[in-house]
Amino acid sequence: MSSTICAACKTVVVFPEAPLERQDDGLVPGGEGWFVLNAKEARWLDGDFGAYTRFEGAKAKFSQIGINIGVLQPGQPACMYHGEDEQEDFLVLQGECLLLIEGEERPLKAWDFVHCPAWTEHVFVGAGDGPCAILAMGTRTNKGVVYPVSELAQRHGAGVAKTTPDPDEAYAGNADDLPVRYREGWLPG
Repeated sequence: MSSTICAACKTVVVFPEAPLERQDDGLVPGGEGWFVLNAKEARWLDGDFGAYTRFEGAKAKFSQIGINIGVLQPGQPACMYHGEDEQEDFLVLQGECLLLIEGEERPLKAWDFVHCPAWTEHVFVGAGDGPCAILAMGTRTNKGVVYPVSELAQRHGAGVAKTTPDPDEAYAGNADDLPVRYREGWLPG
């Protein structure tokens, strides 16, 4: 365990190490606290919108910042075209993708960074001839999302037929993501 003195309250704060628990599909933190987890050993999920890991577990949720790595195959959208009431940021780690943003299409490659201020409408779609890995970060304080109608997003299989603020409506008809083990080639190195 490590500890520090809280500057605001002048008390000692102890930060325990969270144990990592092995599940059939990878490792997850088994409680609150700090931990080190290799992305290739983490629990992954896979579904209609690509494979991803969130580095979280049922016993350890990140309450302030969401972070994940998503892997898209060519032509595969990461989610439905949307805008949220908080900023989101993305870094392409490997491969190529298309960024659909504010009605425009932009090709991206490894090490391209994307900043989306609140309410920026966006989605990523895999491109090129292999997987595209994207690091995504955003706050967990968001209280609003909108899925607008976008012909551009619809052409890429990432658009809703009717504008909605309801994720259940936006993703109706999509299968639940399934837990999987990391597959070689999803990430660089």
